[in-house]
Amino acid sequence: MTPTKIIAQGAEAKIILVNEKSNSFIIKDRIKKSYRIPELDKKIRKRRTKSEAKLLEKASKIINSPKPLFQPTKGFSQIKMPYIKGKRLSEHLDNFPLKKQKEICKTIGQEIAKLHDADIIHGDLTTSNMILVGEKVFLIDFGLGYISRKFEDKAVDLHLLKQALEAKHFKNWKELIKEVFNGYKKSKDSKKVFERLKAVEKRGRYKH
Repeated sequence: MTPTKIIAQGAEAKIILVNEKSNSFIIKDRIKKSYRIPELDKKIRKRRTKSEAKLLEKASKIINSPKPLFQPTKGFSQIKMPYIKGKRLSEHLDNFPLKKQKEICKTIGQEIAKLHDADIIHGDLTTSNMILVGEKVFLIDFGLGYISRKFEDKAVDLHLLKQALEAKHFKNWKELIKEVFNGYKKSKDSKKVFERLKAVEKRGRYKH
């Protein structure tokens, strides 16, 4: 029997690590929701899984992210993808010297710029969804992602990352987000997105 292990479980999906003799891979399995009508639940899970697989396929051609190994199967609730063996930045970023942290964050900004220039919104930019492999940063979990050309959506993506850095890596977050933005300047629309980001943050301040 092939050894399997659940390495993460959220409200929407289980992440299962499968170890085979030749290689290891991940299966993302969307969880059934008992409060939904079964037919509707199946449709929703199928739509979201197919959407995420398409985004991963597109993103993996542009940045470092796991490319689906085949199209979703088993009622379209599962995605099989390579196991990215590296350091999850939510757990390891603070352990590096500040200079290294800043270099990593600049790389993150450059990767997000490439995504946004292809009109891909990640939707959940936190260091929990970033894995460091050598000098490369892999972005994972596009479950909340979508396609959009709107500067507003790209600004919100950056705003969420800023909030995540402040919450999780509060000691150096101001320097780190500055490096993310320095890297993001590679985006052809960076000036317009930064302008929109100011408006997004202003709205956030008025709510509190």
